[in-house]
Amino acid sequence: MPGKKAHKSALKAVRRDARKTVYRGTVRSSTRTHVKKAQALIASGKGPDPSQAVLEAISALDKAAQKGVIHKNQAARRKSRLMAALNRARATAA
Repeated sequence: MPGKKAHKSALKAVRRDARKTVYRGTVRSSTRTHVKKAQALIASGKGPDPSQAVLEAISALDKAAQKGVIHKNQAARRKSRLMAALNRARATAA
């Protein structure tokens, strides 16, 4: 921390923030993976039913929002977009 005083509390905050950054990164990464997998299944139009993947993505988004990794409105927006895409795909398939 150049230019800052090395107070014990400041150093502790730096260590705490580093731990939180790593943890949040893993949660964010796994959430993105679930969402991308669901989007890929919806876009492909063939293969297994994407409903299960969408439910897993929604669950991952809810957990990330609950843990404070992403904002609750961002989770709601992403869930809404996933469901809209799923409904559009079902409508065109029928």
